[in-house]
This record gives sequence, C-alpha cells and structure tokens, in this order.
Amino acid sequence: MSKKQSIMEKATELFANQGFEATSIQQITEKCGISKGSFYLSFKSKDELILEMLDYFFMEITIEIDQLVKSRKNDGNLLFKYYQLMFHFFAKHADFAKVLIKEMPHSLNQELLMKSMTYDVQTSKNILEMVESIYGDKVQATKYDLVYCIKGLVRIYSELFLFYKVDLDMNLLCQSLVEKTDILAKHSNIPFITEDLEFYLKNADKIVNTKEEVLALVNRQAEEMEDSVTKESLEMLREDILTPSLPLAVRRGLIENVRVHADGKWLALVLDKWFES
Repeated sequence: MSKKQSIMEKATELFANQGFEATSIQQITEKCGISKGSFYLSFKSKDELILEMLDYFFMEITIEIDQLVKSRKNDGNLLFKYYQLMFHFFAKHADFAKVLIKEMPHSLNQELLMKSMTYDVQTSKNILEMVESIYGDKVQATKYDLVYCIKGLVRIYSELFLFYKVDLDMNLLCQSLVEKTDILAKHSNIPFITEDLEFYLKNADKIVNTKEEVLALVNRQAEEMEDSVTKESLEMLREDILTPSLPLAVRRGLIENVRVHADGKWLALVLDKWFES
C-alpha cells in the first residue's frame, strides 16, 4: 500500500466517525503516524484529500464492474452478481457516504460533478455491454432505457443501506431486482432513450482524459511505481502517447503489464480508451 493510500484509508475512518468539518489535518497525521510535512507532500489540502478519496472510490467500483462484465459474459447469473457487487460496495462505504451527503464541501461540488460524470460514462458502457450480452436482440429498441432503469434501481435501493439501520437479505434483494429487470426487458415496448443517449455515450469521452491528463496520470503512476517492468512499460507508453509509433500488439502488451499491477488497473482502462480514440 502506498503512502497516499494509507493516508486515505485512515482519513476515511475519521471522516466516517467525525465528519469532514470536525476532522483536522492534525488528527489525520496523528492517526497515520506521520508529520504534517509528509501529509502535504501527498495532498495540498484537506479538500484535495477528499477529492482523491472520492476518485479512488469511483475508480474502485468502476474497475470491479468492468472486470465482472468482461469476465462473465456467458454467466447466467451475471445480472444478479452485478446487483450484488453494487450493494456490497454501498454497504461497505455507507458511513462515509452518509457524511458525504450531509456535508460535502461546497468548493468541491463542480469537480465532483465532473468526476462522477466521467465514471458514469464508463459504468453506462459496462451496463450496456451486460444488457446486450444477457438479452441480445430482444431489447435492441429499449436497451438504453434498460441501462437507465438498472442504474435507477441501484440508486434507489442503495438508500436502504444509507438511511435505514435494518438487517437486509442481500440475496433476496438482488433476486427481486433481477426479476424486475427481466420484466422490463421482456415487456417494455416503447423506447424513450434511444439515439440521443447513444450519441451521448459515444461522445462523452471527449470531456475526459485529454492528452495532458493521460500524460499526467502516466507520470504520476510511474513516479509511485516500484515494479521495474511496469515502470518501463509506462515510460514506453508515455513516449507512444507523445509520438505514436508502437505496433498495436506491443502497445496492448505494455498496457497489460500495467493492468496486472494492483495499482495499475484504472490507468490501463484510461489507456485503452485513449488509444481507441
């Protein structure tokens, strides 16, 4: 675990118990056993720490969804496992989410909105891939509506984990939502979200990851990476971003070198999208 991850982990505990406002940088450094100077080498401020923590949470769930959908396309329980994954994530981070809803720093609202849009685009693509895999041509006309319905069901039912202190039967909940989704898929005949959403999904990536942003991510990861193979792969990919010259097979191999590293999965997704475009 890197120093930044360690700070975020300890800060999450404090924020969940005390809230953002009541938690000071001094308390965070004491919890981590580091100096303030060491904290400021990783984060410029408490706001930046909170934003990177949110970035990390978004990244974690997006990567897990991507891996689930891509590895289990022929799994008859894929939809059940998707709902299960989402609700386990909400349950795991419920205390922090409550604080976030209650006292999100106003200064971060716009940045948070942009980041959430970025991850939402990727999640929508994964859900669409899942819908097409499960239902095929049967939902050709309504598949985008179905994507929104699945996202809506997750959002609404996640409130059970955030606002009510009751024991929930997770398996029953996921089975119930799979049934509801199947009904929508089989009996919905009037599409609403069609070409407009398709256009949005195809073009939303344009607001994400400019060349400068991708290079910044690569540079930051390379600085923090200790594994020599991954570090060398990142250096070669950085040169390829600046001046594309690598054969496709070589580029894919380098990205896989990044992906297999525990801290490189998100960057690998970003690189995939960048080179696709």
